[in-house]
Amino acid sequence: MIEIGVYNKLKVLRETSVGWYLGAEDGDDVLLPKKYCPQPFIPGEEMEVFVYLDKEERKVATTVRPKILLNQFASLKVSSVTRIGAFLDWGPEKDLLVPFREQKQTMEEGNSYVVFLGLDKVTGRLYASAKVEKFLDNERLSVQNKEKVSLLVYKKTELGFSVIINNRHRGLIFNEDVFKDIRVGSSLEGYVKRIRPDGNIDISLQAIGYNNYNMENSEIIYLKLVENNGFLPVTDKSSPEEIYALFGISKKAFKKSVGSLYKQQRIKIEEQGLRLA
Repeated sequence: MIEIGVYNKLKVLRETSVGWYLGAEDGDDVLLPKKYCPQPFIPGEEMEVFVYLDKEERKVATTVRPKILLNQFASLKVSSVTRIGAFLDWGPEKDLLVPFREQKQTMEEGNSYVVFLGLDKVTGRLYASAKVEKFLDNERLSVQNKEKVSLLVYKKTELGFSVIINNRHRGLIFNEDVFKDIRVGSSLEGYVKRIRPDGNIDISLQAIGYNNYNMENSEIIYLKLVENNGFLPVTDKSSPEEIYALFGISKKAFKKSVGSLYKQQRIKIEEQGLRLA
């Protein structure tokens, strides 16, 4: 069966004036337009193509790689707005529709939004929804503490940044754990910091555990001091961005490592910065 919204591995069947027909094992076939056909024509060869509905609502294949797949999330730019909704540039020739009912706010041309790619079971059409939270599931979790995960930032809140975890769950990066420039639409990697009893997930941008604050980070700070003639104008009042730019670690890791170095009497903590003891 040829599925819409995903990649299909299909065999080359026959060549026509408008393109090649590719087929599945169950006998279903689909047109790959001529402009996407590689050369030479080799019957029986297997190809991986993306399938969606064209402007005439017919299944069509393409070798263009879409920016989003069925049941996944991505940040996409609005190419136009019409009386039926907003259309997104997602790669394939026919733009992707976000109906007005699936918009959290009125979408504007040229702006980017995080959306979910769904399939209307009645019409068989793909559509995008900006109401991403209704597609996230935190009741049946597939992650565990300290696990490395993929993240997509979808909202800024007073507490921090709401993220989509592994295309399945929602999580939060608290402001205190943000030590580099991130924004809505950013794709990044992180770690499960805490799974709360209510299913909410706290996310860290650094690996969780003792190694974050052990000799490795302490040595980074110590070596930076050596490289800078024994002094650095950085304190616990410095911004997370400044600390990350200098050491590549979070402010929390910095404070713990500085405390460790101080206890070892390897550094002095002065009002204006850190100095080698």
